[in-house]
Amino acid sequence: MAAIDNDWLPPLSAEFRKPYYKELYLKVKDEYQHHQVFPAPDDLFSAYALTELHNVKVVILGQDPYHDVGQAHGLCFSVKPGVDIPPSLQNIYQELHDDLGLRIPNNGYLVKWAKQGVLLLNTVLTVRAHQANSHRGIGWEQFTDATIRILNEQDRPIVFMLWGKPAQSKQSMLNNPKHLILKAPHPSPLSAYRGFFGCRHFSRANAFLTENHLQPVDWQIEDI
Repeated sequence: MAAIDNDWLPPLSAEFRKPYYKELYLKVKDEYQHHQVFPAPDDLFSAYALTELHNVKVVILGQDPYHDVGQAHGLCFSVKPGVDIPPSLQNIYQELHDDLGLRIPNNGYLVKWAKQGVLLLNTVLTVRAHQANSHRGIGWEQFTDATIRILNEQDRPIVFMLWGKPAQSKQSMLNNPKHLILKAPHPSPLSAYRGFFGCRHFSRANAFLTENHLQPVDWQIEDI
C-alpha cells in the first residue's frame, strides 16, 4: 500500500504506532487480497500526497470513496478522466457555475484543486466494490479525525467546507478562530436543493483567502 512521505508524516506518525492503526492496516491489507477494493492501493493516500500540509488552504470532506469500477482515485468527489461525472459532482459544478460563473467541464478530475491546496479528504479511505460504506467503522475515522485535529491546530487561516451531516459532525473538532467554517447540505441529488444550491461556498472561500492575503483558488476545471 501507499505510504505518506511528505510533511504530513511527522504529525501523523503517532497514529501509525497506535494499536487501532495496526488493526486497520491488517484489515485493509486482507480486504485488498480477498475482495475488489477502491481506490487502488497506490492511490490510498493521494489526498495527502497531492496537498501537502503546509499548502492546505481549503478542506472539503467527503464520506467514503466511489464504489464503482474506475471511479475512485483517492480524492473525495473526484473521478479519473474518461469516467462519467457522478451526480454529486455535477451539482458541485452547477453551484460553481451559479456562484462564480464557471464553465461546467467535461470531466470530474479534481487534481487541479488538490495541487492548489484544496484537501479533498474522505473520512473513510477505502471501500469494497459496489458496497457503499462497507469500510465504515474499521478505523479510518480515527485516522482522518487525527488529520482534522492537525489541520485545526495550524496557525494560519484554513477554510473548511462541511457538506452534509457526517461532515458537519466534525465541527466540534474545529475551534481555531483563524479558520472559516462553511456548512451546507450535501451536494447529492437527494439534498442539494435543501440549501447546497445557493450556498456560495466557493466565492466565500476565495473572499476569505484574499482577505487573509492568500492566493484564491482557481476553481475552473479544464476540459480534457
